Amino acid sequence: MTRIAIDPAQDILGLIDVQPTFMPGGELAVADGDAVVAPINRLLASPFRHAFATQDWHPAGHVSFASSHPGRAAYEEIGLPYGRQTLWPDHGLQNSAGAAIHPDIAQAPIAVIIRKGFLPQIDSYSAFFENDRRTATGLDGWLRGRGFRRLFLTGLATDFCVAWSAEDAAALGYETYVVEDCCRGIGLPEPGGDTIAAARTRLAGLGVRFIASADLA
Repeated sequence: MTRIAIDPAQDILGLIDVQPTFMPGGELAVADGDAVVAPINRLLASPFRHAFATQDWHPAGHVSFASSHPGRAAYEEIGLPYGRQTLWPDHGLQNSAGAAIHPDIAQAPIAVIIRKGFLPQIDSYSAFFENDRRTATGLDGWLRGRGFRRLFLTGLATDFCVAWSAEDAAALGYETYVVEDCCRGIGLPEPGGDTIAAARTRLAGLGVRFIASADLA
């Protein structure tokens, strides 16, 4: 693949939920999730000058927690007023160490942090919208106001928060990339494969490009 030259005036790195809660030892651990920290830091050192980050920031008793639904188990799906919802172990609890941005991330280039999932009755995967797909986080306005046009997304998890963020970014008109070696996925089984494969197929159909960090100049 031809290397992609980064233009600091229009390109920004997105760190999606790079939090200990999603890493080995965390409440909702993604396999090998901590492996994203080192390659993300390399990109933050060069070639990117600008970055944004998101944090899952749930109150206790959040509607997405299996523990909030007696008789239900983690990874089951239920119907909620805004649509289908996967139930998760309690995670990303506000003000907990697990909800912080990973302490080894070099945060100096991060200009804004979007906290999502803080409303008790609605979950939020995307950096741009709550899961009702209507309630905006404000990130789109922040990016447009600063002239960013190309987004390079990293973080956790590939098949949920990264994928939903990439889908919304593409729909909003951003040229969108997923930096695969800076992401890890959950991979829940589904017919014909798993949620990682399904997300990749869906995003490729929307024009999202999958690249490696080595492709960036």
